[in-house]
Amino acid sequence: MNSLGWLGVGHMGLPMARNLLRAGFPLMAWSRTREKSDQLRGDGALVADSANAVLQHCDTIFLMLRDAEAIDGVLQRGTGRLGVTMRGKTIVQLGTTAPEYSQALAREISAAGGAYVEAPVSGSRGPAEQGRLVGMLAGELPAVERIEPLLQPLCERVFRCGRVPGAMRMKLAANHYLIGMVTVLAEAVQAARGLGLDIDLLRQILDAGPMASAVSRAKLELLVRQEYPPHAAIRDVATITRLVLDACESGEQNVPLIRDCAMLYRTALEAGHGDADMTAVVRAFSLSGAQPV
Repeated sequence: MNSLGWLGVGHMGLPMARNLLRAGFPLMAWSRTREKSDQLRGDGALVADSANAVLQHCDTIFLMLRDAEAIDGVLQRGTGRLGVTMRGKTIVQLGTTAPEYSQALAREISAAGGAYVEAPVSGSRGPAEQGRLVGMLAGELPAVERIEPLLQPLCERVFRCGRVPGAMRMKLAANHYLIGMVTVLAEAVQAARGLGLDIDLLRQILDAGPMASAVSRAKLELLVRQEYPPHAAIRDVATITRLVLDACESGEQNVPLIRDCAMLYRTALEAGHGDADMTAVVRAFSLSGAQPV
């Protein structure tokens, strides 16, 4: 039996799965788009014809899927199949969902005789390619201890966050800060450009100052060029921003900045910029009629 499975070979899933393969772990992979999973063949992956094949033949299955709907589809939730396929399996959720959804999924998998581990990661395409993501782990301790070594090829640091949904809540808190930081950076560059400032000089000044970070440097480069190849796509950031806002509102927190960010990313998405990097949120600043979410 091939012990490790990977479901979801997309923007982030491809480099992450590739790093696991390069570290010497055998992997059976599947993606809804066959061409994407075929890219892993050269790295030694066994490419499956269906998600169900991965679930049947692998003991530990990593999920790097777009959203809860995609997860429900591949796990066949609500069809009566979950209880059949989960016994003896460990599901590792690498993507970002609502904490309540993750908690419900953990209960169902546990009731079916399986184990569930949250392992959302912080970072975009560049850190994923370099194996320098930041991982957050939550779940029952025996399962967490089994999974943690498998994250070493993917992550520079891994932090334990207690039981489910502790890691998902922590991931949303980290994204709250990241989204706000990048959005303000994009706004500042857009405003400076409108005032006729030398944007490359602004980049040099910000890169040299105490506010600089790996993220700000990477995003400034895109903003200066006004080119937005997707490191963290608007489509995904819009979804995660909404999850952050929902989580804050469920706790009755007053979060005006992330509320504005949610409106801006939704506006950029609806304007057709979903496949561009999150820095393309600057496109939303010039659109009129945007309403708060």
